[in-house]
Amino acid sequence: MLGVGIDWSEDFHVAALAGPDDVTFTLRRVDHNPFALEAFIAQLHALEPEPTLVRVVLETSHGVLVRRLIEAGFTVMPVNPDLVARRRNSARKKDDSEDARIACRMALDIREGLRPLVPHSPDAAELQALARDDARLGRDERRLTNRLRADLIAVYPAAVAIAAGEYGRLTFLRMLERWPSQDQLVPVSDDELLEFAKACGNRWRKRWAQRVRVALDTEQFVVPEHLMRAKAGTIRFNAGRLLALHTERQRLARRIEEIFGGDEDRAPFPGSEIYLSFPGLGLLLAARVAGEIGQNIEVFAVPAALKAYAGKAPVTRKSGKSEHIIEHRQAHNHALGDAAQTWAFCSLSCSSWARDYYAAQRGRGKSHHGALRALANRWLGILWHCLTTAQHYDENIHVANRERMQPRAA
Repeated sequence: MLGVGIDWSEDFHVAALAGPDDVTFTLRRVDHNPFALEAFIAQLHALEPEPTLVRVVLETSHGVLVRRLIEAGFTVMPVNPDLVARRRNSARKKDDSEDARIACRMALDIREGLRPLVPHSPDAAELQALARDDARLGRDERRLTNRLRADLIAVYPAAVAIAAGEYGRLTFLRMLERWPSQDQLVPVSDDELLEFAKACGNRWRKRWAQRVRVALDTEQFVVPEHLMRAKAGTIRFNAGRLLALHTERQRLARRIEEIFGGDEDRAPFPGSEIYLSFPGLGLLLAARVAGEIGQNIEVFAVPAALKAYAGKAPVTRKSGKSEHIIEHRQAHNHALGDAAQTWAFCSLSCSSWARDYYAAQRGRGKSHHGALRALANRWLGILWHCLTTAQHYDENIHVANRERMQPRAA
């Protein structure tokens, strides 16, 4: 067995190598370029011909370095940086070489219980990347919408009335892009408004044009002209960015649907029908969950492993007579945890037992998010069972099982 600890960076990596019986570590500097990385991998193959016996520990789970090490057949075990930091000396001094040696010792100690990184299939990896980008763009969209709303309240009160709380409407955003200030919108005629709404594809253009006219005729706060001029460019810019975000999210959604749902040229993602059988999981949200879990549910030997991976299994701290329960894990797959939390919230409107379970958790004094975490924990356990047994979710069967098990729990 060969242990390898890597302290990585964008420009170069520091690697520490040692065998089980070695007293000292061999340090290597590996530049971050294809030639240097291939030479380093060839050296590891020469030291240990069996690639699965090369155990690599480093503080990241993605990137070119990780992908190439996995392709080489090595056993790659990513760890949280805090795990390495806690093993430093009493001074807690950060040193690249020392961190690499610490990671190497962890790689050699099989009792550490580190979980090897299992690579996703190409479809699962692409689905994961697309779903993460869509979630990130969704956060950017909400941030920009709030910023745009604040500017409209300050200098464009008629636009606030026109939006009626729906600031993401395409017709509204294109209106702001064309007429970014109130003084530019006032002289526009009704016929021009109707033509503009028709060009935007608005099926209710007469109703929309009437709403614009009513908002302009209603008495609004007087905004100084210099402020309207100052903010007009920002309003037009943010409206254009929101339109671009909308277009990009539509493209991502189409590609996600092609991979997850399949089409005439490709089969659906393995287990997609099982995911979609769950209440609260639409196609995009189901694709987010499936992309993070991957195709190999066997990686998670028990439901608790999947729950811990998503950060939904509570952690218990015991010391002496005291016992403290931490409901939220710090080290987990945050993308899967966020998707599971959203899933739990969406299931409240279409699952009777989920509503009852949520209400029971709130009755025990848990907060809204705490109750959702507990519900997400239950959903992940059910999902693990359905994926491992290859059966669809059935609400009636699950409710019957819960009722049969409740007397035993009592």
